[in-house]
Amino acid sequence: MLLDIKEIITVSMVLFAVIDIVGTIPIIVDLRNRHGHIESEKASAVAGIIMIVFLFIGEEFLKLIGIDVHSFAVAGSFVLFFLALEMILGIRIYKEDQASSASIVPLAFPLIAGAGTMTTLLSLRSQYDAANIVIAIVLNIILVYVVLRSSAKIERMLGKNGLGVVRKTFGVVLLAIAVKLFAANVKGLFA
Repeated sequence: MLLDIKEIITVSMVLFAVIDIVGTIPIIVDLRNRHGHIESEKASAVAGIIMIVFLFIGEEFLKLIGIDVHSFAVAGSFVLFFLALEMILGIRIYKEDQASSASIVPLAFPLIAGAGTMTTLLSLRSQYDAANIVIAIVLNIILVYVVLRSSAKIERMLGKNGLGVVRKTFGVVLLAIAVKLFAANVKGLFA
């Protein structure tokens, strides 16, 4: 276990971009309006547990079905690429089912700890120390909790245009991350 502040910051920024909790404020506000109170503590805790468990058993699960981490990371880079395009262009490639309640589903999973996050965690696991990733997950979950608790205030403060700018900015960051993940792992496919 090697704690590295630079790794923690890098992984935290990657997860922040992928989780895109600020960009999902319009969705969170809509869920709150349709279903009432959002349990911020419960949603944050469940999302954190899902991410940490997947971080440690995800690779073993892949081995069980015969997929190596490099293949998963390259596939994940495509998922991140399309998520980034959605954020930048304002289009929806992935269509989600409508929620019947705003409890754990869809808030904790798949909104916070979704497919993009899971893919990113395994990709990060191939490049960074697990302890640093866990710390980054915890930092992001704290931020998720704060955003969930104050989503109405953030919405009023940023306004519709401000939220759009934040979403597009993190879309570009996520696109760069997708390219980096692809480049770092595609070599491993042919080794």
